[in-house]
Amino acid sequence: MANTDTATTQPQAPAAPLTTMAVLAPALGWIVPGAGHLVQKRWIRGMILMACVTIPFVLGVAMEGKLYQPNTGELLDILGFVSDVGAGGLYFLGRALDWGIEPIKFATADYGTKYIAAAGLLNIMAVVDAYHIARKRKP
Repeated sequence: MANTDTATTQPQAPAAPLTTMAVLAPALGWIVPGAGHLVQKRWIRGMILMACVTIPFVLGVAMEGKLYQPNTGELLDILGFVSDVGAGGLYFLGRALDWGIEPIKFATADYGTKYIAAAGLLNIMAVVDAYHIARKRKP
């Protein structure tokens, strides 16, 4: 039997219409880390995110970390690819310049791989944040 008590249900606010900014900000933020916030005039947050995504990515590449390629192999390789591609333009720049193609030889390279993955995951969170700001769901 379903609970029909209306006193416990919260009325839903009408959804804000999808605007150009709600599409543009996440797309720009994915391609260039922090740009989704910069285009919305969130200068400080955008610059901080740009640094917090770019610095670990560059450090990871400098430590000879691996950039995962798309494949249908092992689950951890697929998850590694998803996290790496989250860095957007940085990932594609790295692939174009053949960064991270060497097999991991040292422990620092393994740490570098984790830095690259963390940068991609942080950028995904920044893209979601830019979307929520554009949709006026977050101040």
